[in-house]
Amino acid sequence: VSHPKHRIKTFLNTDPQSIMGVSGEGTIGGSAKPIADLFPHTTVLFADIVGFTAWSSEREPEQVFALLQSLYQSFDKVAKKRGVFKVETIGDCYVAVTGLPDPQPDHAVRMTKFAKEIITITSEVTRKLEVSLGPDTGDLCLRLGLNSGPVTA
Repeated sequence: VSHPKHRIKTFLNTDPQSIMGVSGEGTIGGSAKPIADLFPHTTVLFADIVGFTAWSSEREPEQVFALLQSLYQSFDKVAKKRGVFKVETIGDCYVAVTGLPDPQPDHAVRMTKFAKEIITITSEVTRKLEVSLGPDTGDLCLRLGLNSGPVTA
């Protein structure tokens, strides 16, 4: 049996038919064994950087990488401290969850505190990096979406 964190990463990169147990003939109930579990009490965070597309189109790749690396390393430290599981980063999008792989009765409170902290970090980091990454870097900010409820992963 694989570790829940590995199963979550696998889930994100799996053909939906295999998750649902769809057989090679396209019928539900085939011999494929579902790899997903239900987590009834979770909170998911989606965060992206407002203005990132326009900002990054005027920067060198090294500058874009420097910004994302600075932000995501800071976010990861806070996530570890607060018991938040980072699911994935895709470009300027950061996805995290609480309440899985281990249940957390305070999943919504944990994620809200995490969200508040990364908003502050984004403001601080972008203002600090404006000197090296150029004008308008300090104007970037974080847009967040939170949702609590059951997930299958």
